[in-house]
Amino acid sequence: MAGGEAEVARRIDPAREPGLSAEQRRLMERVERAQRQRALQRRLRGRNALLGLSIGALVMGIYGYTFYSVSQERFLDELEQEAERARAWARERRDAS
Repeated sequence: MAGGEAEVARRIDPAREPGLSAEQRRLMERVERAQRQRALQRRLRGRNALLGLSIGALVMGIYGYTFYSVSQERFLDELEQEAERARAWARERRDAS
């Protein structure tokens, strides 16, 4: 450490580094492959979480819309019953006259 600063790991190219044995190169490649695999898994985990939340939101939207549609149908049924009562009342008045 020079001047109180931490030494930063420098990246080396195993193919160009003259002092590395074949075993050290293989070990470095294996470690790099494992790091890439872990990074890929983290990315996939994030994407899977986003996909799960999206599918859940879609399902809840369909569920909510279904309830809304059913309540609208009931509302229309009530209007139809009221209209039928009004027609029956109008028939009674017409027949009474």
